[in-house]
Amino acid sequence: MPTMKFANILLETNPRSLKYPSMYCDADQPVIYDDEAREWVMYGKGVYDFATYFNSLSVMKLKEYTIATGFSLHLELKGASCTVTQTMGDAFSAHPQVVEGVTRSLEASDDWQTIDMPLTITDEMVIVGFTIETQGRVAIRNSYYAVDYDGELRDVELALATTTFKKESFIERNIGLIKEQILASGEDIADHFTMYVIDNGRTLDAEGLSDEHVHVRPNDNVGGAGGFTRGMIEAMEQTPQATHILLMDDDVAVSPESIKRTYNLLRLVNDKYADAIISGAMLNYEIGEDQWEDIGFMTPGGTFAPTKPPLRLTKFEDLVYNEIFQPTKVMRKQRYAAWWYCCIPIDTIKREGLPLPVFVRCDDAEYGIRCHPKFMSMNGLCIWHMSFHARYNAAVERYQTTRNTMIAQATTGMAPKSNFMYELHNNIRLELKKFGYANAELCLDAFEDFLKGPEFIKQMGVAESRFMRANKVKERLVSFEELQKQADAIPELKGFDLKKIDRQLVDGDKPRTRLQRLNDLVTDNGQRFIKTEGEGYAVIPVLGWVYPAGVIRNKKYLIVIDWYNRTGAIRVKDSKRFEEIMKRYQRDLRYYKKHVKRLRAEYAAARDELTSVKYWKHYLKMD
Repeated sequence: MPTMKFANILLETNPRSLKYPSMYCDADQPVIYDDEAREWVMYGKGVYDFATYFNSLSVMKLKEYTIATGFSLHLELKGASCTVTQTMGDAFSAHPQVVEGVTRSLEASDDWQTIDMPLTITDEMVIVGFTIETQGRVAIRNSYYAVDYDGELRDVELALATTTFKKESFIERNIGLIKEQILASGEDIADHFTMYVIDNGRTLDAEGLSDEHVHVRPNDNVGGAGGFTRGMIEAMEQTPQATHILLMDDDVAVSPESIKRTYNLLRLVNDKYADAIISGAMLNYEIGEDQWEDIGFMTPGGTFAPTKPPLRLTKFEDLVYNEIFQPTKVMRKQRYAAWWYCCIPIDTIKREGLPLPVFVRCDDAEYGIRCHPKFMSMNGLCIWHMSFHARYNAAVERYQTTRNTMIAQATTGMAPKSNFMYELHNNIRLELKKFGYANAELCLDAFEDFLKGPEFIKQMGVAESRFMRANKVKERLVSFEELQKQADAIPELKGFDLKKIDRQLVDGDKPRTRLQRLNDLVTDNGQRFIKTEGEGYAVIPVLGWVYPAGVIRNKKYLIVIDWYNRTGAIRVKDSKRFEEIMKRYQRDLRYYKKHVKRLRAEYAAARDELTSVKYWKHYLKMD
């Protein structure tokens, strides 16, 4: 039976591995890299548990996704005497369980010794791992899980495309990791891997960073959608043609081992999953053990959401849950893989076409839902990305998201179960109740641009210019120092002191009676029918989706705080502006109801053109 190396036992030295070592090895003794000996060392007597996020093996999923028939563990060790034991987790495991009879012992030795241990696998096992119980210092190197398989490995040419805009430090570091740990690895992937860096900011040293396998392409600022589309075209036209393209954000930290495992999974994949999309997880850049999402879905209410609840990947029970989770029927119909780490077969792109020219936001969700693929996800396939609260941008959430979801649904039929008109209505009302008039107007700008039809969005430069305008007219946040100065100039805010503000106050709310809730609903916080001037102020978060209803009611001023970025703004209740925005909204709704059938037909008719190579090559100035 042929065998291939599938996953290296991963030990790293970086901020995340140092802060969250139990994502790699769970022990009460350190595992440290010895620079002089160029080897990893388990430094003292103890039990070292490798049934972790990066070093357990997802046997249940490998049996489902691939032609794997058996699994084994290869270890190279030297030092004190030690015992290696297989462990496992089933659907109800809170901790790794010992697999009886699968153990190997080594006597103390100053020479490297090898263990090749076949693993016992049963139908109940979700993940397997191993422990090394040492009697003293033990070094480890060149260790990995191997897979027995029945059949032929697939030929894979993997292209990686990343789109960047003035994030040189992130992208240069990732290029360095790719060159050092993939292209110079000596593993099979090194001869079948190409990286495309689409530089929308034109700030990178293209000549200095590029080589035979890494290509930096200076590009116009066409957003993530345009950048990733160029990567797709490059991958389709390279020689030999790529079989798969891995799309990855620029502002991420990645372990090259995730990319290696992605390549190996593609080589082993069975016929059932040959056309599947691999969806890598987004882990929190600042809390590296926390998983935000690996597969997302579009909710009936028209919002983006992760299929799984938040998981802590240093907890064994969450590692198991991460593998056995089954999406609901509602989720399955509208799932997508976000493009922070998403691997798509080139044949899928040829069949379904290229993305829509929407600049940023919803391009990945639309594409994933459009393709209706099977999905593969797995512990250890991931990137680390800044969490969403750290990068809230009203130009994205109120303009781009509103416009692009509507365009996507009308053009390709994305998320037919989602009501984006409901989401529009909800967001406008929410912003108005919180006196976020500029952001409510962004929602209407987006709606009106959708109403202009596909001829508007298909124009070169429009997507960028409209996003730039949205960033210009959105609510302006100022530094805490400037915010305090602004507050000091308003007599009614005399008591406001940023030094006395903390997250408990910013994120807090107050209960409302049933009568108060009804009053707020009818009057939009005292701005229609029964109008009130309001009095005093409240402090609330900047996040658009937050609704601290009890805190904001009957207030004249709202001070919004972005505590993470130490910025904020002062909002003032303005019933006249409320009325103007509502009149504009009602006018837009009348136009929409009158022309919606025509608009949907025009967008649907434009699909083939907007997703064609010919259109995109002209758009990207590649022809």
